[in-house]
Amino acid sequence: MIRIHKEGKNMLLVLLFTLIIVNGLLFYIFLTPTVPIIVAVLSVGLFIFFTYFFRIANRILVADDTYVVAPADGKIVVIEPVMENDLLKEKRIQVSIFMSIFDVHANWYPITGTVKHVSHQNGRKLAAYLPKSSSENERSSIIIESTNKQTILVRQIAGALARRIVTYAKVGDKCTLNSQLGFIKFGSRVDMFLPMDAEILVDLHEETVGNETLIAKLKHTNAE
Repeated sequence: MIRIHKEGKNMLLVLLFTLIIVNGLLFYIFLTPTVPIIVAVLSVGLFIFFTYFFRIANRILVADDTYVVAPADGKIVVIEPVMENDLLKEKRIQVSIFMSIFDVHANWYPITGTVKHVSHQNGRKLAAYLPKSSSENERSSIIIESTNKQTILVRQIAGALARRIVTYAKVGDKCTLNSQLGFIKFGSRVDMFLPMDAEILVDLHEETVGNETLIAKLKHTNAE
């Protein structure tokens, strides 16, 4: 079932009200209907686009809690070992998903566990598919400790068109699959930094479906 995400409802109401006023004024001002009709058609197209952008699908996944699930719709643009120097201070496997303006922009928790860290950093508005956007763009970082005591870092990154990152996660929250982590408005990206021994289940350039595509499987720890 497709519905409108809560982050878009107020914006759509404001947009609808504005378009009604603009089109009403144009039909009143212009003696011929040509210009008002063209603007009316464009207005309908614009409203349909924004309604489509703020759509959210009702997705329910049942999976073992050692699986890491795609936090976003989009395309895999990075799978590589990196040194994560910002928060984790250790080598990790980075898996990045680029979200175009045509993708669903809700973000889901990729694993069941506990939120250990949440922070937001202002930054640039580089194109989200560029590698340096991960460290230079505006971003929110969330560290989650899984139920098997593995930690993963999820990073919401604003792109050239994105104007707002919304993060619902708070330190201490118990997170589960099928729950939303946040929302990024317009083109953007989500990075995940996984343990080096994680089994990666996706390929570069593969399309992902948020809260459905299995990204990786975490190893069991000695603590278990």
